[in-house]
Amino acid sequence: MEKLKGALAVGFLRLFALLPWRAVQALGAAIGWLMWKLPNSSREVASINLRQCFPELDETEHQRLLRDSLMDIGKTLTESACAWIWPAQKSIGLVREVEGLEVLQQALASGKGVVGITSHLGNWEVLNHFYCAQCKPIVFFRPPKLKAVDDLLRRQRAQLGNRVAPSTKEGILSVIKEVRKGGVVGIPADPEPSMTSGVFVPFLATEALTSKFVAGMLSGGKACGVFLHALRLADGSGFKVIFEAAPDEMYSTDTATAVAAMSSVIERYVRAYPSQYMWSMKRFKKRPAGEAKWY
Repeated sequence: MEKLKGALAVGFLRLFALLPWRAVQALGAAIGWLMWKLPNSSREVASINLRQCFPELDETEHQRLLRDSLMDIGKTLTESACAWIWPAQKSIGLVREVEGLEVLQQALASGKGVVGITSHLGNWEVLNHFYCAQCKPIVFFRPPKLKAVDDLLRRQRAQLGNRVAPSTKEGILSVIKEVRKGGVVGIPADPEPSMTSGVFVPFLATEALTSKFVAGMLSGGKACGVFLHALRLADGSGFKVIFEAAPDEMYSTDTATAVAAMSSVIERYVRAYPSQYMWSMKRFKKRPAGEAKWY
């Protein structure tokens, strides 16, 4: 049964990748609109997250942002199908604007390890190809449950000579070793960690359990931190990739200070592009002591 599910999933991804780009965007938006209209767990989770993170919105504003967010999530799905099937250079061709590339170039020239820091904002699959075209990082990821999809993603995410590391003990160690020897890695900073691997820090209007992983690698200036995101352009033609140097506070040896500084940067991006964040992710499952669960 798992092989059948995997084959069907890969088949649908290949079908999406056959469509013209405008059709890819339109189909993704339609999927997201249906997610907004019909009862489903993604809509429920996204609605809870948005109410908690943007309590200032009235009901009309909330519904508008919920709709736009789910439509962008739909676009991310169909866009990512293309990134997983197409040759990497075709996806890279969708990057229409680049800001701050010199930040990455300076970090690469520093002689230190480089930690590329991203989040579930915009399209991280297109970002992966663009980042890997600039250097040869180890890209950290959480493997999907279906083996056929996992096999496909491992191949496609490593088209440009980079490597991938799953979120296992061995994968974590390989990322740490790469940074220590002056290599380059890419890490999504916003998946919720275990209680022992994270610390609660401010994020939007709430507290979010946030990983200490990046802070540990940057502590005391042992490596260079660079934020990177691929944001969807308003006209639907492609993406803008933005690089930004990690602020000084992220190099603090005080873990809470460093993690809070990282969260603050991600919050700034999410506020600037709120609909492009993956609000259907159960980002806030674990809550501070005494606070009720959200989901």
